[in-house]
Amino acid sequence: MNAKSEVQPPAVSVIMPVLNEERHLREAVHAILQQEYAGEMEVVVALGPSTDRTDEIAAELVRETESNAWGRVHTVPNPTGRTPAALNAAIKASRHPIVVRVDGHAALSPGYITTAVRLLEETGAMNVGGIMHAEGQNDWEHAVAAAMTSKIGVGNAAFHTGGDAQQAETVYLGVFRREALEQQGGYNEEFIRAQDWELNFRIREAGGMIWFSPELKVSYRPRPSVKALAKQYKDYGRWRHVVARYHEGSINLRYLAPPTAVCAIAAGIVVGAALTPWGLVIPGGYLAAIAAGSVPAGKGLPLKARLQIPVALATMHMSWGWGFLTSPRSLAKRVIASRRPAVLGETQEA
Repeated sequence: MNAKSEVQPPAVSVIMPVLNEERHLREAVHAILQQEYAGEMEVVVALGPSTDRTDEIAAELVRETESNAWGRVHTVPNPTGRTPAALNAAIKASRHPIVVRVDGHAALSPGYITTAVRLLEETGAMNVGGIMHAEGQNDWEHAVAAAMTSKIGVGNAAFHTGGDAQQAETVYLGVFRREALEQQGGYNEEFIRAQDWELNFRIREAGGMIWFSPELKVSYRPRPSVKALAKQYKDYGRWRHVVARYHEGSINLRYLAPPTAVCAIAAGIVVGAALTPWGLVIPGGYLAAIAAGSVPAGKGLPLKARLQIPVALATMHMSWGWGFLTSPRSLAKRVIASRRPAVLGETQEA
């Protein structure tokens, strides 16, 4: 026979933690079902206690895919509403050797799963991930997306701004070999945020590789309001400080910039109000910097979106910095007490 028999790609389980995702859930699941992956696939949605139509939409997706031989949607309950608990519940309910994490407000780019499975094979990595490509649907969200993909907004974070394919400490979402997840016992549920970093830390401690590739892109929908964005970034800063206390040496200048800016601006305002107007140079200089940085970040956007980029930048910086500064040591102590040592596989122990 001249024709070579094709090797069937490994079956894939896509896991998705959701809570109040009525705006984006259907779009996120459709982006998965439209992947045209050659192997078998399932989608497991872990449902938190939503107060909108998320559960109803999920039930519709289950019914609509009941007859699909290739990609069916299943649901599992997550009564805690916490992301790491949802992920663990979905992992337990799934059954395939490759596990793809997707969020309810994210959409996989075409060919994402095929590319990720290829990269797992080519690199030998235990987890691969790529770019968190923020995309808005209105002027405010366009502004946040521009801020989240600019260096003035997030520094040199490769999964936000792009970069060369290389080994990484962590990646956005991730496509895992199931053996790595099962070996490490899944996500540490004490990490309400930063659970990806903590799991990837254990995988790396056990000798596994985490791989970043710009070939992988996930469309991300920004928070729809200033209040929601502020809460998101306050949580990011709060949990980044927990990570710093959990793992000494993991902090760098990029993480210290927002809390330093918060302290400097607060001091400048106090000095300016109580002693000398020269103190206002610091907050004034910060406002000038983000206004200038917004110009290249907003290139090609409508005027209303461009005008809101400084607001998005200030919200991100100040909320992240405040969350970092006010992160209670007791939270870190509780997380450290739950520390799971990395579990070495047979190949690493030999």
